[in-house]
Amino acid sequence: MYYAILAYHEEGTVASWTPEEDAALMADLLKLNDRLTDEGRLGPAARLGATAGAVTLRGPGAGTVIDGPFAETKEQLLGFYVVQGESIDAAVAIARDLRQANPTAVYEIRPVLLYKPGAVLPG
Repeated sequence: MYYAILAYHEEGTVASWTPEEDAALMADLLKLNDRLTDEGRLGPAARLGATAGAVTLRGPGAGTVIDGPFAETKEQLLGFYVVQGESIDAAVAIARDLRQANPTAVYEIRPVLLYKPGAVLPG
């Protein structure tokens, strides 16, 4: 089964990191990405941009586009991973590995009901 691991963090905290701190964190996360890829357990993963650049589409008909941020939470969704595991416990174990690299983030784990990898993006 596939599981989505959604990574939440306070954007202000992330924005306060020096380029060196950010690069060190990303290096740790990329090591884990490489391991999970080698194990055949990692699907798509992405680091999302700031919510200030986001919009939300909601409402009836064609909908209305509203400037972000789009959630009223302390943390914002900053990225996601799609992983493969035999159970929710296996996905939680991977999220714990992610938390070791980024201990101040919050990780939400959800089963994926439909997974279509789609086309490979350029770059």
